[in-house]
Amino acid sequence: MRPHEATDDLTDETAAIGGPAVSQQEFDQLFEQVKTWGRNENPSAGAWEAVGPAAAIEAASLVKSGRTVAMALPWNTTSGPGNANPALHYMTDLGVREAPEPSCNKDFIGVDYHGKAVSHLDALSHIAYKGQLYDGNNSRDVVTAVGADFGSVTELGTLVTPAVLLDFTVLFDEPWLEPGTAIRAEDILAAEAKLGVKIQPGDAVLIRTGHFRRQREWGVWDPSNSSAGLHVDCMPLLAERRPSVLGGDGDSDVRPSPTPGIHSPVHILAITAMGLPLLDNLDLEALGQACKDEGRYRFMFVVAPLNIPRGTGSPVNPIAVF
Repeated sequence: MRPHEATDDLTDETAAIGGPAVSQQEFDQLFEQVKTWGRNENPSAGAWEAVGPAAAIEAASLVKSGRTVAMALPWNTTSGPGNANPALHYMTDLGVREAPEPSCNKDFIGVDYHGKAVSHLDALSHIAYKGQLYDGNNSRDVVTAVGADFGSVTELGTLVTPAVLLDFTVLFDEPWLEPGTAIRAEDILAAEAKLGVKIQPGDAVLIRTGHFRRQREWGVWDPSNSSAGLHVDCMPLLAERRPSVLGGDGDSDVRPSPTPGIHSPVHILAITAMGLPLLDNLDLEALGQACKDEGRYRFMFVVAPLNIPRGTGSPVNPIAVF
């Protein structure tokens, strides 16, 4: 599905979109096709483990102008569509007391970050399919009330690697892709050709649909029900290219899902089948402009998740360096 006319009535508009339907049987065959179980020395890190010092050195060679771009959304403490569990931020101490010096201002933050309102990283413990996590680990056995004993975010560490931005607003010459627009495998190839990049093994791959530009100009909606993103037919191509992480200005999945009964098929194929961590809800508007200004869509990329033992992911603020 290509970008279509904007509408405030997302329910009617998205009823027949999301890309070609994929049956449960076809989905399971695709899962087996892209599965990489048993191939990683550290299964808890999955595809992320392929990135080492050589990738950091290559990424550093891409730094020319020194321009930096951050990608995290503002800390969202306001309830609304797509933010049912707002982040917390409040003051715990105010520096208005008398001596002894110094006075201190202190605050508290807390967040239920897996959702649509916080820029975050999904570790491999986050998504199970038919009760199994990546590499065949039984989710009930390794994830308990105290956290994850497999696929924890602490197994990932800091990532420094080259990244490519596939900007589909440039490919389609549109300010944004309408919610429900499915990006197909042939669109990835066309975007590479248009932007002069090609995904290499170990790269970070970022998908820009213009989600947050649309939100700022048209207002918020619940992307759980309708958002532009990848169709499942993109995943064999990405499996061939072997990136280290996949991210976007949505959560990578097109919604509504093309597979009945599975609301996040790309999450399953990426995390559970391929061991590919995901970066969700990145603000890629400034990055898109930077790539246009710099005349290139490949750059140094850094992401450092918080050190959360047994965590299923982490809030993050990835940085691009040109």
